[in-house]
Formats: sequence, structure tokens, C-alpha cells
Amino acid sequence: MGAGRTVAVFGASGHTGRFVVAELRARGFVPLLVGRNEEKLRALAEGRPAPGPGAGAEPGPGPEWSVRVASVDEPASLDRAFAGADAVVNCAGPFAETAAPVIEAALRAGIPYVDVAAEIEANLDTFAEFEERARAAGVVVVPAMAFFGGLGDLLVTAATDAAGWAAADEAHIAYGLSGWHPTAGTRDAGAVSRRRRSGRRVRYSGRQLEYRDDTAPATKWDFPEPMGTRAVIGEFSMADIVTVPSHLAVPEVRTYMTVEAASELAAPDTPAPAAVDEHGRSAQTFVVDVVVRSGGVERRVTARGQDIYAVSAPLAVEAVRRVIDGRVKGAGVRSAGAAFDAADFLRALSGHVSVEW
Repeated sequence: MGAGRTVAVFGASGHTGRFVVAELRARGFVPLLVGRNEEKLRALAEGRPAPGPGAGAEPGPGPEWSVRVASVDEPASLDRAFAGADAVVNCAGPFAETAAPVIEAALRAGIPYVDVAAEIEANLDTFAEFEERARAAGVVVVPAMAFFGGLGDLLVTAATDAAGWAAADEAHIAYGLSGWHPTAGTRDAGAVSRRRRSGRRVRYSGRQLEYRDDTAPATKWDFPEPMGTRAVIGEFSMADIVTVPSHLAVPEVRTYMTVEAASELAAPDTPAPAAVDEHGRSAQTFVVDVVVRSGGVERRVTARGQDIYAVSAPLAVEAVRRVIDGRVKGAGVRSAGAAFDAADFLRALSGHVSVEW
């Protein structure tokens, strides 16, 4: 499927980066392992456990892989690292610090860029700062191509496309997680986002982002069985409030999170994910329940799967494959739903994500 095409993975030795490397290898791509820590990168290339906690997936030895040390503080090192690559996937957060330098390097190299950013402000920056430049350069930039941001956007887009709607009145994306053992990267990214918004929360309402000082509302969501009705935090905003409105005329985009998962994320002592299978996935399961409404008519799409970090890998790699194959809707900064045929993309995730229409 990858036909030997070379893909640079920035942050390859991180938790999600390892899943992306494994997925690239499974699809026939040749990964370039890029990052700041040469020891961790070489351990990954040789199939050894990474030094330190949170090793993530173990792709196994790959003697054909190149290890390239690079830092966002040294543009020339990024240029050397991406030389000869057909695309780059950025898995290194916080993306408020890494996205812009890596996109700049991708533009200099003239290659497509994909990232797995869940940070709202970082994704806003990508759209604001790079849309015109990427389009002028003929380069595709796909931010938030992950569980948060990408999957929800694909589900909302598929629902509106199936209904034949050019617009909708509201979109609701409810996350039912069996639990949430956050990685160190997730914690670091969350801390950066909180600082950037001065501790306020954010929601998308009335066609704009609102930064608020009040407490997010508590409510309930009727998930499909067997999960059933659960207490959720309303307006638990993730990257979907950036990706969906970037291309769909939906004035209200709301996201929800099960209380148990949100509590684990907030707790400072919740452990990182632990692998339970040969793919390095944790035992965490998820349900993403999407409801889109227009003129009193409702459309519902539900996705199920295992491990929100692991599932970001097939999302990102499928995006790379389609961009390289030319199955993308134009250059510039594009969210998942804007860049690809949403329903066809979701079908391609079979085996990783089960979608119910």
C-alpha cells in the first residue's frame, strides 16, 4: 500500500509516534525516525524498549529505517531530517511549540504535512498562519488528524453528506471513554493550552469561539447500548470545535466527555496507558456518538474502537496515503472532512474503527 514511499515521523519515539511508525511499516511505507533523543530513536529502530516510561507500541526491528536527530529550535536540522521524504507526520507535542516549525520545514521541502494535534489553539494557529502559504505552494497540510479533531470531523461530515445537507443547525460529538490514562504528552499539551487561554474554558457557539470563566455544564448523554445513559461534562471542548467549523456551516458545535474519563484526566496521579496486547494498545475502549441536526431532522453516526492513542495512527497514516495518492480535495490547510471523502475514509478504517450509520 505504501509501495516503499518514505514518511518522516517527527516525535517517532513518543507514545503516539510509535503507533504511527508501526502503522506505516504495516502498510509498506519506509519510516524516517526523527526527534531530539537519538538514544530513544535508535532503540525504536532496533526494536528495543525505549528508555523511560510509556514505551507505547513496539514496531520491531527495522534496519532499513533511518534515524535523524532534529529539533524545532534548529530549522536546518529539520531540513536535513526531511530530505528525501514524501511526507511528514508530526507526533511531537505540545503542538503550540512544534507545529509551526515543522510545517515551515515541510513547506521548504514541498511535502505534505499531517499532525495529531488535539490542542485547540495550536490548530487555530495552523489554519490562520498557513492556509494561504500552503495553498500557494501547492502543499497539503492536515492538522488534528487524530482521535480528537479528525475522527469527529469525519463522522460529522459523513452524516451531513449522507443527508445531502450543505449546512446544519448543530453538531454534537459525545465521547464515551471507558477510562482515560493520559500520556505525559497529553498532560504537557493540556498545560500549554490552559496557559494560553488563562485557565478559561472554550466552546463554539454562534459561529465563533467563546472563552468563558464559568464551569462547564453537567448533563447526560444517551449512548448506544451497552454503554447507555452516562453523566457527561457538556462543552468539554476538543479540536473538533476547530476542525468541523473550518469547512462546514454549523453554528453550534458541542462536544461532551464522560465524567469518569474527565476525572481521570484531571487527576495528577492517573497512570499512563499500559499495553495489553501485541499491538501495544491499552485496554481502553471508546464510543464516539455524533448527532447532527438540521431543520428538525436528526442524523446519527457512532464509532467504536480501542485505545484513543493507538487509533490516531491509522487515521494519520490513511491521510498520508490518500494525499500521496492524490485523493485529496486541494492544497492548503484542510481538516479531515474537508480534505477527504469522509464516508470512504471511515470505511478504510475498518479493523480499527467500527462505524454504525
